[in-house]
Amino acid sequence: MLGYGALGIIGLLAGLALFSLWGQHRIEREVPPIGQFIDIDGVRLHYIERGRGQPIILLHGASSNLRDFASSIVDALARDYRVLAFDRPGYGYSQRLPGDWADPARVMDLILRASTQLGAEQPIVLGHSWSGALVMAALVEYPDRIRGGVSLAGVAGHWAGSVGWTYDIGKLPVIGPLFAWTMVYPVGRDHIHDAVVGVLAPDAVPPAYVDHIGGRLALRPRSFLYNVEDTTRLNEYMQNLSPRYRDITRPLLIIHGEADTLVPFWNHGRRVLPVVQHAQVVMIPGAGHAPHHAHPSAVTHAIVRSFPPTVESP
Repeated sequence: MLGYGALGIIGLLAGLALFSLWGQHRIEREVPPIGQFIDIDGVRLHYIERGRGQPIILLHGASSNLRDFASSIVDALARDYRVLAFDRPGYGYSQRLPGDWADPARVMDLILRASTQLGAEQPIVLGHSWSGALVMAALVEYPDRIRGGVSLAGVAGHWAGSVGWTYDIGKLPVIGPLFAWTMVYPVGRDHIHDAVVGVLAPDAVPPAYVDHIGGRLALRPRSFLYNVEDTTRLNEYMQNLSPRYRDITRPLLIIHGEADTLVPFWNHGRRVLPVVQHAQVVMIPGAGHAPHHAHPSAVTHAIVRSFPPTVESP
């Protein structure tokens, strides 16, 4: 029979799991979907759409969702482009792809098919942070389906070492899911504001930033585990993708903050330049990892200069 100590631990874990489940429902009530839905091969994707003209797809980074762009550069870009911002599969309110891990090429294929179904052909693809990998995958795998790519503080290379202790715990069998369902919401809700400081540093955190970007959606247990899987498996994928960068023929715009230490330019930008013939670089002085929030005008102007908007026929 179990002793009182073991029963107490089981009871505590059960209570934390119920609290996390309640927290998930509360988050989804307070941070609801803000867009529309489209089904692609049984996978339901959440997206928003603004503007007219040349389509541009916006894809958010790790632990994020489409509100990251809705609260930053969507409206500015919509003055010149038809903007489609998606929740990546498993994030925000988009469903996860079934089966084994959906690598960037598989995700990008799904997003491009959704774009085609919405009548947005030959889009520019912009990816922030983790989704820089989606941009690079699109340039390598699907050049005939896009106009070009924008890597916004984006991942383009591979790296050495851990990406953080929460990822190290989250990827462990049994312990990872247990951690997700008992600790992520109770602890994360009190520390999420501190976490975003490191993302934007040295830029200041805008007022109500966490609420505007829907940051609490990342505290849902399944979203946390999806992010752990995507982030820990990306490194090996990028090792296999990067040798093919010499085959890229479409234009690539790299926008990076000079002070970005999370996805440093020396590893994810400078190393790309010698092998990608059509790459351009815009460095934003003093900017951290979220230039679209801290320096939105610089980001949108760089995009317009590199990809002049097409004029629609009347």
